[in-house]
Amino acid sequence: MDEQAVSLDGAEWRKATASGDNGGQCVEVATNLPGVVAVRDSKNPTGPALVFTPGEWNVFLNGAKRGEFDLTRP
Repeated sequence: MDEQAVSLDGAEWRKATASGDNGGQCVEVATNLPGVVAVRDSKNPTGPALVFTPGEWNVFLNGAKRGEFDLTRP
């Protein structure tokens, strides 16, 4: 994604319902902003966020679903 500043004003942050109350060890995602998907650390909501295009985010999600980032993969 272009390195221009992206405003996250109005972002509606959500985390996975499966995350439960695990001490905040999860990320939050905002998908309601035009042309961007933002990701932040739920323990630090005022800290930095990563910003991706919807296409980049979908590539990541598909890879995660296929297990490409599993630590136990050879």
